[in-house]
Amino acid sequence: MNNGKSGRAIEILLVEDNPGDVRLIQEALKDGKLRNNLTVVGDGEQALAYLKPTGARALAGRPDLVLLDLNLPKKDGRELLAEVKEDPDLRHIPIVVLTTSESEADILRSYELHANCYITKPVDLDQFIHVVRSIEDFWLSIVKLPVE
Repeated sequence: MNNGKSGRAIEILLVEDNPGDVRLIQEALKDGKLRNNLTVVGDGEQALAYLKPTGARALAGRPDLVLLDLNLPKKDGRELLAEVKEDPDLRHIPIVVLTTSESEADILRSYELHANCYITKPVDLDQFIHVVRSIEDFWLSIVKLPVE
């Protein structure tokens, strides 16, 4: 592992409201090369509460990587992305947009909001799993992530 966090599991926050996609991502990461802890939340409000904990979770660590769907209930992915990247305490967390949208407007807006990358979810099951494993390989094996 090349991210400077050897010896501990990588913390991933998945912000996804589709149970089928959650299950596929869980399976792909479970069979992956690196130890990881995947936390799943179903909307942007839950994600923000996780990223800015209060009460008993106030001292909890932050995720090393966020996988973010754009089309979410309550607070959508675009709103969450904007809030996270505007927050000096959170903006260093890499956010990978993983969504069904192929809209050029969504792609441009995501990068304007400082998404670290934009990936369209493949419809094909094998391709979907391949994409998730590629995200893991790149972001958690090759990229050097900041250490909190």
